[in-house]
Amino acid sequence: MLGLMQDWPLLCHRVIDHAATYHGKREVISRSVEGPIHRTNYAEVRARSLKVAQRLDMMGMKLGDRIATLAWNTWRHLEAWYGILGIGAIYHTINPRLFPEQIAYIVNHAEDRMIFVDLTFLPLIEKMAAHFPTLEHVIVLTDAAHMPATTLKNAVPYEEWLAEADGDFAWKSFDENTAAGMCYTSGTTGNPKGVVYSHRSNVIHSLVANQPGMVGLSPSDVIMPVVPLFHANGWSLAFSAPMAGATLMMPGAKMDGASIYELLDTEKVTVTAAVPTVWLMLLQYLEQSGKTLPKLERVIIGGAACPRAMIKVFEEVYGVDVLHAWGMTEMSPLGTVCSLKPEYSGLKGDAKLDVLSKQGHPPFSVEMKITDDLGTELPWDGKTFGRLKVRGPAIAKAYFKGEGGEILDEDGFFDTGDVAHIDEFGYMQITDRAKDVIKSGGEWISTIDLENLAVGHPDVAEAAVIGVAHPKWDERPLLVIVAKEGRAPTKEEILGFMEGKVAKWWMPDEVVFVPEIPHTATGKIQKMTLRERFADFRFPE
Repeated sequence: MLGLMQDWPLLCHRVIDHAATYHGKREVISRSVEGPIHRTNYAEVRARSLKVAQRLDMMGMKLGDRIATLAWNTWRHLEAWYGILGIGAIYHTINPRLFPEQIAYIVNHAEDRMIFVDLTFLPLIEKMAAHFPTLEHVIVLTDAAHMPATTLKNAVPYEEWLAEADGDFAWKSFDENTAAGMCYTSGTTGNPKGVVYSHRSNVIHSLVANQPGMVGLSPSDVIMPVVPLFHANGWSLAFSAPMAGATLMMPGAKMDGASIYELLDTEKVTVTAAVPTVWLMLLQYLEQSGKTLPKLERVIIGGAACPRAMIKVFEEVYGVDVLHAWGMTEMSPLGTVCSLKPEYSGLKGDAKLDVLSKQGHPPFSVEMKITDDLGTELPWDGKTFGRLKVRGPAIAKAYFKGEGGEILDEDGFFDTGDVAHIDEFGYMQITDRAKDVIKSGGEWISTIDLENLAVGHPDVAEAAVIGVAHPKWDERPLLVIVAKEGRAPTKEEILGFMEGKVAKWWMPDEVVFVPEIPHTATGKIQKMTLRERFADFRFPE
């Protein structure tokens, strides 16, 4: 016997329909690439998204076509997303921070037919155009007044392109399992691999993200996703915000501390989200300027492990709740959020920070387990490390074109590549990437724990730990430090600060100071680059 409920496909354009109908006047505010602040609302975004869909249809774009975006977070990028989705085509976000060779690879692997590009990145497309044989059209996200001269014969300004549509158009109809978006991950070995989201998975993921205890947006929130739409599906915020009817503040291209603070302050942002490197710049600006964050209620920090010291400053100095989150491109991306369950709600001081430093507990629809290398499940005791594996309706079951082969175990779980432990209340804590964990004398040492501890020193801006070959113990930890501007900590001061806070055999054998630490295109520390740089390093006798 089947249920007697209506068949209502979970399609992404229903999200902007809902926002326009029930929250139509709610603002969508952007710092434009051209400079000025731009204001629109959900009703206008939907109307213009319909025009995008109509223009794409007029140009022969169809179900399943890949249409790239190389753009910052602005209202035009948002309109392009929903317009692409509305005809059953697939938005393919490209990370401009990738190497040109990687961009060429993913555009060609995806076989993108069109690209929406911001002015910032037009020179990049001009230089690489000859390497994009499938690319038929370039839509520059600006108006005629700001359209620069270009060597691209197929480039037109967005506003003039859009003006050719009258908006008398209806969304296309198709199955909810139709592909909706594509994002390539460089977190695997070899070439980047394409993760393909469906309309169903995006809608389910956004519903999950808006649960209390997760991101939990509401119509009274002003949410500023500093995390760009090209980073892991934009953390779903392009769907979660309109779904909840929250005011959406799009920060555009300016990511420095002063620019981020300006928008947090003037637009009375209540919730924001970004990787730790962004918040490091903001906190440095606040420290230097003496300014505060009176309107900000909570900050979502993910993409890389959040240093304990950063959580402490937000919580204790600025009165802002930190939601330490974890996920992956393959997970749409939300996997866990560290909100406090009743079991931990009464904690104070260091005990509370101990919990908030974890990556947190998963929402409904994400299942987790930890196993040893043979696949045997390990206990949830908050101590036993193992390979973290996940499954759920918004988690990848394969990569585009079958790259990487079979990626699920016999029970349908995806191996995240992370090493973690889980406590009795379901709180997960990443201790390392499987490829980064240090194995010393047969035992594992967490580089993340050591990095977070080192960053707690008042003179340290950033820290990284890598394993270096050792004649007796196989590997030992090397601590790489970037000092804060104007500070000059010594090795002895750093190690003295860390001593007694971790097991003695975890302590780094050496400390080196560098002007900067290399990062990936998504803000993670490039451990591979560091390992190459220090390949010939030898510990002192």
